[in-house]
Amino acid sequence: MVQYLKILVAHIFLRPYGMSMGANSTVRLPRYILNPRQIRIGRNTHILRHCRLEACSSHSGGPLDGRITIGDDVYVGAHCMFVAMLGIDIADGCVFSDFVYVSDAAHGLRPGGGPIMKQPLESKGRVSIGKSCFIGLGSSILPGVTLGEHCIVGTRSVVTRSFPSYSLLVGNPARCIKNYDLASATWVPSVSRP
Repeated sequence: MVQYLKILVAHIFLRPYGMSMGANSTVRLPRYILNPRQIRIGRNTHILRHCRLEACSSHSGGPLDGRITIGDDVYVGAHCMFVAMLGIDIADGCVFSDFVYVSDAAHGLRPGGGPIMKQPLESKGRVSIGKSCFIGLGSSILPGVTLGEHCIVGTRSVVTRSFPSYSLLVGNPARCIKNYDLASATWVPSVSRP
């Protein structure tokens, strides 16, 4: 009976209604979820407290079809925010430290376009994060970015463009300072440093 109650409580409080979630995945309270039916979470994924998952369906009267897809074995730290007007795709095994911001949307900022909150959202494209990436504390991943597998994003970095697999990124805007060399199994200085 006690085991049944634990399962029931976990299902009510850790698995938001309407959201597609795999086995053993949890989203801790308190949380904010916009359009849970447009969000899919894989197995063994854990999202900590005070996170916001916003899959936008409209803004300023215009329809949107934002989708958030999070794979298996993903860890999302506290106070993270994911906002999608098109789509955010997070592959298996990723780790997000606390206070990470990921969005494929930006407010319209046209002078003469009226109040900013009433202007249509804009996007440079979907966000895609490859398998086993690590996103450091307070970092931001902005519209149109694709990260390959096993990328590391340093603390408080702002990623404004795409990078290939095995890149170590730091700064604002983020730049690649090292690449992982599979042959030597070491991180080596990047030859393409700006």
